[in-house]
Amino acid sequence: METGKCPLTWSRKMKKFFLGVDIGNTKSHALICDDQGRVMGFARAGCGNHEVIGYELFAELIQFLAGDALRSAGITTQQVSGAGFGIAGFDWPGQYEPLFRGIQGIGLNCPTKLVNDTLIGLVAGASRGWGIGLVAGTGSNCWGMDESGHIGRMTGLSHLMDEGGGAGSIVLWAIQAVGRAWTRRGPETTLTGLLLEHMGEIDIVNLLQRLGEQGAQIDAGLAPRVIECARRGDGVAQGIIHRAAESLASLCLGVSRQLDLLQKPVEVVLIGSVFKAGQVLIDPLTGHILQDIPQASLTRLEAPPVVGGVLLGMKEAGFSPGLDEVQHIKVSTTDLVESLDRED
Repeated sequence: METGKCPLTWSRKMKKFFLGVDIGNTKSHALICDDQGRVMGFARAGCGNHEVIGYELFAELIQFLAGDALRSAGITTQQVSGAGFGIAGFDWPGQYEPLFRGIQGIGLNCPTKLVNDTLIGLVAGASRGWGIGLVAGTGSNCWGMDESGHIGRMTGLSHLMDEGGGAGSIVLWAIQAVGRAWTRRGPETTLTGLLLEHMGEIDIVNLLQRLGEQGAQIDAGLAPRVIECARRGDGVAQGIIHRAAESLASLCLGVSRQLDLLQKPVEVVLIGSVFKAGQVLIDPLTGHILQDIPQASLTRLEAPPVVGGVLLGMKEAGFSPGLDEVQHIKVSTTDLVESLDRED
């Protein structure tokens, strides 16, 4: 666990404090803010998804993570007025009880909200606090919330339910394109050379044999290089990125239908590292979304999603921060996380 020290000066007297936690597949964050929007404590850890590490380790991680953030803020659990938790893999009602048991170990005595991690990204990025959160990281997901707080969502079951478009999908489709090129079912592509280099092979036959015998190991970290092939004009790679855009747009369409948002002005918050691809992905994605949701507007989430956890905790406690306070949380948290990342 790592703790971020926050240099701001402040007084603990008569203040309200709020805890936000973002539990992810690769990294997890905990954030403490006060009622003036000032960042007081921060901590980070690795994967906390219970579907990966199990409920027991989830409980240990979230308790240590929240504890580190509280210690860096110099406050106790009894001083927390509200808490919001965004948890990767929290997709079904039956998961609530074991997840909540783990959170109870923190020792909080305040209003607490548990949601899928996509929703805290949405809350952190949507100017009106509601809309559609579209995730394209290692995997993909989409959840939405209307003005009344009604929820729309995907299954979160990725390839099993054809909810692709994240980095894992992009790499899988690239591997398939290389196979199609060799069997002459598809055109030649520079992705073949990319995959040979990545796998340390010089012969395509050896590569395909290895994939067949060992199984295709989907390294989502290869996705940026597939995207770069698309930027350089490889038609097959461009087709893969367009396929990702179409798939991601379909997730938004489903959530919009569930919430009756098709003909309403709705913000779509783009969450996750795949959107760093820029316009090569965002342009076709925008086109596909606007076909079905003509008043939609797309915005990249710039602040860390854990900000949404704090805002959710504030809402649960009945506290409504002003726009200046919200902006201060976003800027301060972004600066802090970026500074810690540079130190690594």
